[in-house]
Amino acid sequence: MAMRTLYLDTEFTSLTLDRCLISLALVAEDGAEFYVELLDGWSEAECSEFTRATVLPQLDLERYGATRENASGMLQAFLVQQGPVEVVGDALKWDWPLLLELLGSPGLPDNVVGCREVELTAVEDDSDVEDAPHHALLDARLICRIASKSKNL
Repeated sequence: MAMRTLYLDTEFTSLTLDRCLISLALVAEDGAEFYVELLDGWSEAECSEFTRATVLPQLDLERYGATRENASGMLQAFLVQQGPVEVVGDALKWDWPLLLELLGSPGLPDNVVGCREVELTAVEDDSDVEDAPHHALLDARLICRIASKSKNL
């Protein structure tokens, strides 16, 4: 079975080491997607002004919300179903620890063989990078599209 790539993005309370996960998305080139918004484990009071103004208004907790416990199980199940995968992101120093934290004690499933960071500015003519919506699912789709495009250059 060929290894698949899952593109990761998260949104979190602030650009600090004590940040808390708000939402997480994984997107594959073939259209497989995982997206969740956490109902617990963070509060608006912990959010930076940027997060309050830009990220929070885009949340749809009624549609995508899950408790951390449920989100952890859903993420674990999604990853296992993907077969051998590599997780790719454009800001792994921020996103990877949050993915691991959400997975909790079971940790990464054995089929996740690694992670790799991509530099999105390597693709010329993609002004979308500058205008990323700061919505984990939309941004993961954007990373997937740009990274796929750069592979085909």
